[in-house]
Amino acid sequence: MNKTLVIAEKPSVAQDIVRALTPVAGKFDKHDDHFENEHYIVTSAVGHLVEIAAPEQFDVKRGKWSFAHLPVLPPYFELKPIDKTKSRLNAVVRLAKRKDVARLINACDAGREGELIFRLIEQYAGGGKPLGKPVQRLWLQSMTPQAIRDGFEHLRSDEQMRGLADAARSRSEADWLVGINGTRAMTAFNSRDGGFFLTTVGRVQTPTLSIVVEREEKIRAHRPRDYWEIHASFLAEAGEYPGKWFDPAFKKPGGEDADPDLRADRLWDQREALAIVEAVRGKAASVTEERKPTTQACGLLYDLTSLQREANGRFGFSAKTTLQLAQSLYERHKALTYPRTDSRALPEDYLGTVKQTFEMLAGSGMAHLAPHAKTALDNHYIRPSKRIFDNSKVSDHFAIIPTLQAPHGLSEAEQKLYDLVVRRFLAVFFPSAEFMVTTRISKVLNHHFKTEGKVLVKPGWMAVYGKEAAEDVEGAKDGDKGQNLVPVREGETVRTESVEAKGLKTRPPARYSEATLLGAMEGAGKLVDDDELREAMQEKGLGTPATRAAIIEGLLTEKYLLREGRELIPTAKAFQLMTLLRGLAVEELSKPELTGEWEYKLAQMEQGKLSREAFMTQIAAMTERLVKKAKEYDRDTVPGNYATLQAPCPNCGGVVKENYRRYTCCGADGNSEGCGFSFTKSPAGRTFEVAEAEAFVRDRHIGPLDGFRSKAGWPFVAEMTLKYSDEDKNWKLEFDFGDDKNAEETGELVDFAGQESLGACPVCGAPVFEHGSNYVCSKAVPTAAQPTPDCTFKSGKIILQQPVAREQMSKLLATGKTDLLDKFVSMRTRRNFKACLVWDKEAGKVNFAFEPRESKFPPRKTAGAAAKAAPAKKVAAAKKAPAAKKAAAPKAPRKTSAASGKQPSAALAAVIGDAPVSRPEVVKKLWDYIKAHGLQDAGDKRKINADDKLRPVFGKDQVTMFEIAGIVGQHLAN
Repeated sequence: MNKTLVIAEKPSVAQDIVRALTPVAGKFDKHDDHFENEHYIVTSAVGHLVEIAAPEQFDVKRGKWSFAHLPVLPPYFELKPIDKTKSRLNAVVRLAKRKDVARLINACDAGREGELIFRLIEQYAGGGKPLGKPVQRLWLQSMTPQAIRDGFEHLRSDEQMRGLADAARSRSEADWLVGINGTRAMTAFNSRDGGFFLTTVGRVQTPTLSIVVEREEKIRAHRPRDYWEIHASFLAEAGEYPGKWFDPAFKKPGGEDADPDLRADRLWDQREALAIVEAVRGKAASVTEERKPTTQACGLLYDLTSLQREANGRFGFSAKTTLQLAQSLYERHKALTYPRTDSRALPEDYLGTVKQTFEMLAGSGMAHLAPHAKTALDNHYIRPSKRIFDNSKVSDHFAIIPTLQAPHGLSEAEQKLYDLVVRRFLAVFFPSAEFMVTTRISKVLNHHFKTEGKVLVKPGWMAVYGKEAAEDVEGAKDGDKGQNLVPVREGETVRTESVEAKGLKTRPPARYSEATLLGAMEGAGKLVDDDELREAMQEKGLGTPATRAAIIEGLLTEKYLLREGRELIPTAKAFQLMTLLRGLAVEELSKPELTGEWEYKLAQMEQGKLSREAFMTQIAAMTERLVKKAKEYDRDTVPGNYATLQAPCPNCGGVVKENYRRYTCCGADGNSEGCGFSFTKSPAGRTFEVAEAEAFVRDRHIGPLDGFRSKAGWPFVAEMTLKYSDEDKNWKLEFDFGDDKNAEETGELVDFAGQESLGACPVCGAPVFEHGSNYVCSKAVPTAAQPTPDCTFKSGKIILQQPVAREQMSKLLATGKTDLLDKFVSMRTRRNFKACLVWDKEAGKVNFAFEPRESKFPPRKTAGAAAKAAPAKKVAAAKKAPAAKKAAAPKAPRKTSAASGKQPSAALAAVIGDAPVSRPEVVKKLWDYIKAHGLQDAGDKRKINADDKLRPVFGKDQVTMFEIAGIVGQHLAN
């Protein structure tokens, strides 16, 4: 019998489909990767299983990121499996190719991305072509069993879905073309001076970055202005109340040039403010009052973006963290519905499921939530409402709500997020909160003072959040928004009891947090001028709820943004990219209009009004123009708003200014060619912040800094110095990797005065200090107190690209172990790894300690395991006995190697013996000999007088103590 293969997007949906079909199609048998009965095989992807890739001859590798290989416009796109889901892909393809499978049903999510997931799987299964089996579309907006059965009764044809499929493929390929060519073109442009300066761009990433950069530009351009507010206190028969002066004739100016700082309650002249204060002090005031009831409804149910914003504002969770928690609550705990949704409504047939969920919550042991669920059930709050149940506002998925399963064993963070979702789910069915709002105007002569009061009358949905009283009203402020106002009789005259002018300063706009940036991405369509494009972006914004967190994390990873507390701050690299896009006249990459234009055209494609070929031709033309602009740019610098450093040129004392690529001396007047001193803004692909460049020129040293990339693209950490070049007669930037062996050999005395010790040396107990690029024992380097080092403790301030902070080294010295550090980079695999640093007493050095890995699949315990445990141990011990015996056998003496010691020359052997020896041991033995024979010069203890044995070693009659280490090296051979 021929069967139908149903491919869902996620395993949970496949299970829902099986449950819905069982009553009408018969029982299903469960297999490892699918369900099957006489009529159907039901399987699922796990999101995207296949991704598009250029054909091999067009796949530009990192080392070839030059204009010579651009633009990359492949005539077609190949498909490649996504590594981590390859086994699932193979299972689905195997089912699709089965001879008894006569047709396919696409049951992926109802939207553009769901269409793409299925189409790529089908194409891959057919070896690059359609599989040749009929395809139908299951279009679901609700996951109730009846809705699923209805969907199977009304399957859509493949032809009906052609427009959506074309739009899905076109969006995916267009993103690839713009991202690949844009990133390679900007990287090639920025790497012209050498090195590898990775400069990523993308249709969503770059406009998102532009939003943050433009806000930062406004913050930097803001100049604080003084203004005054007048606050008064009025005495009525019932008591005092506050009021703030305002201008009743004020109208907020409109237009692009409008001053955003203007307000009805601000005065810009101190004399005018003081004159009003003097005029009204102690005077009588007439009072008019308006009281009106208002209501406030609860916010809508959460989609992913609104949940991420709320969790960031309340708990400080990043968008990525919120998505991970929500995904865990969905997949692992089965406590929330699918989280990657952009809908804030439920399907219209979900009323029964909602009631069941309320009943589950009311009967659960969650004491902080159960009473509210019971109140809603007892008062019949759960009723049909277009604000909550609306099929037209449900797309691929519906809003995030709790499931019928009460969770157990949640982490603290998971519990917080679950409570957030449940409270909103409960509150949205409760009545609106009711307030009484009072606006009181106190008029003194011709001056008006406003007082506002907002009193909570009925908490309604606010009760779910514990807001039962007036004190909980949000937005209530002392002064102009008192909550419970003292009453004033009609016609009563009050007196101005006290009044003062408060001097204040305007503030710049606030920096974006993840919550506000997510909101800006969601509402990016509002920034678009064109009506049609704004309409196209109305539902989309920049990115999708599922991708916005990844976009922000990508900007952080690429060092375009820094996260400080809850603020997101653009880096110098971000400003440099925006300067470049503006200078090359390719600003469309940084504007949301590009997304708006694409959404508009893709919507036309879905409706059959625009062909896929026409759209992709336009994308290819845009890509070619983008690359051409970067390739043909021939000016020395890119115009932009550049900084002037306060630190003078180290060579001539002139003014150092920034341009697109370098910081350069511009002479004493700041406008000439200068002395030739300059250094690149982006050494090894890492862009100096202006403050860093300032410190670098001033101190001639900076670091350690991370974010550098080698020519091959690998990240590394380093310090940088400005060193004087006798050849060039100028200062040059050089990397300092902490290789201070030569400095050690000079024997120069080190002065630790004024430094704070990090702790006691684990070898000898002496204090440990910072020294150059290392943490060293004070007895491991020559000092005035002890010219001859006699300790070996030293540990780098950077180990495998992981900076080791002072507090971590202090912890290691105090406890023997640092915290878990997560930025080590393996020299062999170039992969990041996590480890603690520990003091290894046996090895006599700092080593790594790795966290024990938990087995993904712990061994099963059988019934007889406990009984057999003891004998098993005995057997193991018996088996290991010979090995133990062998291990106990005496070892042959180790041969001397370059690592363990070096052979002294005949002259040196005459002093210290002929056994192989390390350099520190030689120095120690020489000093023992010198002290034993009193060879230090009586007039200058730093000079050593040679006797007959030492003269052949030193080569002269007298040496300084600082020469000894260097001389020793000449007398040691491997």
